[in-house]
Amino acid sequence: MLPPPSLPPGPPGPPGRRPAVLHVVQSADGGAARVVADLVTDQIRSGLRVAVACPDGGGLARCARGLGAEVHRWRAGSGPGPLLLPEVGRLARLVARVRPQIVHAHSGKAGLAARLAVRGRIPTVFQPHAWSFEAAGGVTAGLARRWERYGTRWTDRVVCVSEAELRTAERAGVRARWTVIPNGVDTEHFRPAPDDRPRVRPPLVGDLPESAPLVVCVGRLCRQKGQDVLLTAWQQVLRRIPNACLVLVGDGPEAEWLRLSAPASVRFAGAVTDPAPWYRAADLVVVPSRWEGMALAPLEAMSCGRPVVVTDVGGARESLPPGHALFCLTPPQDPYALATAVADLLLNAPLRATLGRQGHLHVQSSHNARITAEAVADIYRELVP
Repeated sequence: MLPPPSLPPGPPGPPGRRPAVLHVVQSADGGAARVVADLVTDQIRSGLRVAVACPDGGGLARCARGLGAEVHRWRAGSGPGPLLLPEVGRLARLVARVRPQIVHAHSGKAGLAARLAVRGRIPTVFQPHAWSFEAAGGVTAGLARRWERYGTRWTDRVVCVSEAELRTAERAGVRARWTVIPNGVDTEHFRPAPDDRPRVRPPLVGDLPESAPLVVCVGRLCRQKGQDVLLTAWQQVLRRIPNACLVLVGDGPEAEWLRLSAPASVRFAGAVTDPAPWYRAADLVVVPSRWEGMALAPLEAMSCGRPVVVTDVGGARESLPPGHALFCLTPPQDPYALATAVADLLLNAPLRATLGRQGHLHVQSSHNARITAEAVADIYRELVP
């Protein structure tokens, strides 16, 4: 789910000139892809020549091309397996052809393949966007931790999106040169609706009475994002607010199971190109994740002036304005606490309005994508003076 680029296409770089950075991404959609799209936007704007290695046909490839970046097709699965060596080989050949000054790898699989392909020959930045061993269990989690400890020898800088993400790595025995750069969002795109314009509800919920509270959850439909916990909590919310409606925005491997277990008041929007209209339409945005580095959805929602309820994982606490944790933060995988927080806020319109205004100002000042991009640029300048 990538919003359209906010810049016109840039001119191609001079023939033979090396790109300043090659971003390596295994997933062409989702949170990491949106972070890369924002970085590419700022880097193109600042005059850098940028290349992106990612699957073809996804939102990131289209967005990066539209911005004027070089886009190189890199086919890779989501996890390690028998195809890892061919994937690393393809990436190594791509790096040799592109000859970037810096390789910036995003998320676990790209971080694994890029560091094996480059092995320290080019300055390498790795940004986990939540650690791979958090998503695994048993032997797989142990192997992922061992790899992350080993892979730091080929990593000039590890960029964590929250202090919590850094502490998770240190508890796992990962030792690296760290920089914490909180996630940012495009505050020009994710902004409140004009004050003089009534809130427009998308067609999927257009038949709801205006008085019906609307809760929106944006994210990939998978175990990490915790929509199953939210559906359990939703039954309790309905006991207090029978006319409330919940919309799950996104798609993923658990979509069919969630549809089968959802009550009639839950609607499924599927994957969308731009979630901003959904944030603006919502009375409350809920992000019930089991683990995160620092989720983008709460930042995007707050940037649109909407209040949020999030689970206390990863950088969630760090992403909230001071004082919001009391109303907006719940323990992970606790349906009762989640239902209580959601229902309490739905029944308190003045508090929601206050939290929405404060959240908007907080994201503007602390989580603007341009601030994030400048901090990343400082790392590049340090690694390649």
